[in-house]
Amino acid sequence: MPKVLILYAHPAAELSRANKLMIEAAARLPGVVVTDLYERYPDFIIDVAREQALLEEADLVVMQHPIHWYSMPALQKEWVDLVLARGWAFGHDGNALRGKGFWLVASTGGEPEAYAPQGRHGHPFAEFLPPYQQTARLCGMRWIEPLILHGAHHVTPVDFQRHVERYLDLLQRYPGHE
Repeated sequence: MPKVLILYAHPAAELSRANKLMIEAAARLPGVVVTDLYERYPDFIIDVAREQALLEEADLVVMQHPIHWYSMPALQKEWVDLVLARGWAFGHDGNALRGKGFWLVASTGGEPEAYAPQGRHGHPFAEFLPPYQQTARLCGMRWIEPLILHGAHHVTPVDFQRHVERYLDLLQRYPGHE
């Protein structure tokens, strides 16, 4: 069974309904390791060696977080900047992540229609993905189509349950869900 590392970054996890339930469900799956970045590193001092060791053991790396200002939360970005180091994750001799899967699992406050040219955000959601895609590409990782929960604050319980079930199913079927 492939080993899955979920890097969970929610700066206000105590206020989260959707991400909290999703991460709790995923953590119960065999072969899944969850690192709650805000719980582990509240001071933003990241144990790079620990994080790199976890990455080396993983077949699939999942970044799970709410979208903040059209990107990842601050601690997730700090993690990327420090852990995905030149010479280790990319660059000359930087091939530690080559061939591993990279999967973004995110939530937005905005409804799907907010991510349209005439919507509140003025762009399709896919236009906010290039930094993630390039990170995967630079590290030689396989980009997996993201799983996005739009309108997380307003999703019906039935639709949310379907979303969680899909998330768990895709995690369990990895690598077949690409």
